[in-house]
Parts: sequence; C-alpha cells; structure tokens
Amino acid sequence: MELTQVFTDFISLYRDRGWIGQVAGIVTIVVLVNLLTRLVLARARAAASKSRTVWDNAVLDAIGRPLRWMVWVVGIGMAVELVPVEGAPGLIEWLPVMRKVLIVALLTWFLLRLVRAVEDGLDELQPSVDHTTADAIAKLVRIVVMVTAGLVILQTVGISISGVLAFGGVGGIAVGFAARDLLANLFGGLTIYLDRPFSVGDWIRSPDRNIEGVVERIGWRSTVVRRFDKRPLYVPNNVFSTVVVENPSRMTNRRIYETIGLRYDDARMIGTITDTVRDYLNTHPAIDQEQIVLVNFNAFGASSLDFFIYCLTRTTDWAEYHAIKHEILLHIESIIARHGAEIAFPTQTLHWASEPGMPAEQLPPANEPAGPRSTA
Repeated sequence: MELTQVFTDFISLYRDRGWIGQVAGIVTIVVLVNLLTRLVLARARAAASKSRTVWDNAVLDAIGRPLRWMVWVVGIGMAVELVPVEGAPGLIEWLPVMRKVLIVALLTWFLLRLVRAVEDGLDELQPSVDHTTADAIAKLVRIVVMVTAGLVILQTVGISISGVLAFGGVGGIAVGFAARDLLANLFGGLTIYLDRPFSVGDWIRSPDRNIEGVVERIGWRSTVVRRFDKRPLYVPNNVFSTVVVENPSRMTNRRIYETIGLRYDDARMIGTITDTVRDYLNTHPAIDQEQIVLVNFNAFGASSLDFFIYCLTRTTDWAEYHAIKHEILLHIESIIARHGAEIAFPTQTLHWASEPGMPAEQLPPANEPAGPRSTA
C-alpha cells in the first residue's frame, strides 16, 4: 500500500508538466524498482544458497530475469498509454492486448526456467532421485506449459480456442496416419519412462538385436546407447517394446563358474582338493556367503577328472570382479600344486597292435598313459 502511494505521489509531481513529464516519471520509477528487485533477489539468493532444498533455489534462479522484464513491460505499457496518439486509434486498442501477450510470454518463460532449475537442482542436491523419471516429467511439464500459453495467447488476441481445438482434432487424425512410426516411438518412449526397464547410465543389451552399451539419453523418439567401442547407437523407442532387454547394471552379484580338470593319476587326491577349495571359497571375503557356494567332482572327462566351482561375488563392478576371479583361480592352482597334483592338458595315447610273426625288436615301444586334457 505504501509503494502504491509513493508511485501515485510521484506521478502527481509531473501531472502539470504534460505527458512527457509523466512518462519520464514512470521510466524513473521503473528503473528504481528494477534496481530494488535486483538487490532483493541477490540477498534472497545468498540466503537460499545455504539451503539444501531444491525449490527455493530454483524459484530464485528462475524468477530473476522474467521479473525484471515484467517490471519494464508493465511500466512501459503505462507510459505508452500516456502518449497522445489521436491519429492511430487502432494502436490504442492493441496496446492492452500486446501487454497481456507479453505478460503471458514472461510467465511462460518463468515456468520453463523453473522446470529447468528444478531438474538441475535434483541432479546436484538429490542424486538418489530417478533422473529418467524426472526428465520425463520435466519434458511433459514443458509441453503442457507451452501448449497452455499458446492457447491463452490465442484467446487474448481474439482467436476462438474451440475452433483451434476442433481443427486440431481433425488434423490429429491425418497426422496420426502420416506419422505412425513417429507416434509409435513417442508411445515407446512413454512406456520406457513409465515401466523403467532401464535408466540413463545403465548398461543394457538385447539378445534379439545387436544392441549393447550404456544408455546416455532417453528421448521421445529414440534412445542413445553408447557402445563399448564409444560409437553412439540411436535406437527408435518402439524397438524396446518388441525385443527382450537385459539390464546387467541391476544385477545383485556376479557369478564365477569354472570347470577344472585333474589328471587321472591324481584320482586319489580329488576329494581332498575339492574340500580345500570349498573351505577357501567359504572364507573368502569377496564371496557372498549368503549365496550358494559349490565345489564338486563333476565328470570323468575324456582325458581329465573334472570338478567345478560355483560362487557369487559381492561386487558387481566388472573390473573388480575380474580381479577377484584372477586371485581365486591362481589360489586354486596353488592348492592343486600343494597336494602334488597337476592340472590336466590335452593328450592322446596310441596303442599299436602287433602282427603275428613280427620280431619283438620291430614292435614300437609301449606308450605310457598320458595325462588328461584341461577343460578349464
């Protein structure tokens, strides 16, 4: 109320000096209000910077420039109304309409900036938020804001919204037939946002298609997958509604499953070796003991006695998993060596049949049984 009274008193000083003085007074007030707005927002932003919430920082970051432009639009609109334009009556009628259109545009600008600021704030302050869902909601809000602003502007300039909506309904049918693939990709993207089989940053692959890599971006038409050779792969969203998608990023453990073969000469030691390996895995800190751990003699192979190890690591990191597997396999080899056994390798034993009457010195030497082959 006091600010309104100050504004009225200031205008009255220039009332007797003609429209030029009044316009100068309004422009002066606009400049002062703009400076005051900058000062208030700067102090409010400094106070909000200590907060860990998203909304106060987002509102202050988004409102700055639109609010300052709003002050200029309202002030200049009031000043222009004081200018005598008797020769252009149409301009007088359009001035309020133009001012309303600009105000709607500035409000739309503020809302779009607010959506962007909230989205960025969630990335910085709350990394645990599902960014795929946040991105989808942000895009949907932007579309709603822009469509609503467009309809309000059309209504302000005197265009019937009902006619526009009716035309849009008829045109939508034609567009639907002409852009079936585009709409299929659009609804495919919506399905990804709602069902969330994967998110940005996930490693995905499809056994049905040659798709494997890390998801970089989920758009309304396509999803960008960065392959492991660093080449981008642009996959239409409707593909994901017809193929099987595997998401290894959401695995809870990684599996170690290996078959190791011993020589047939070490048959008496296989029970002791498997028991020692099992005890080693049951006490290994990197193996998830809540999951099943198996070490068992498995098969009489063609040239080896095979036993297998089956366990799950606690980590899902690919590099760390291979380091653990490397350590475990080396330790199993040392266990086999400590028990005087050897890992089998591929060999063959050939038996020669002697012919009747062949001298003994012409017979080939007898072959010793060879070790078994490795199936590790």
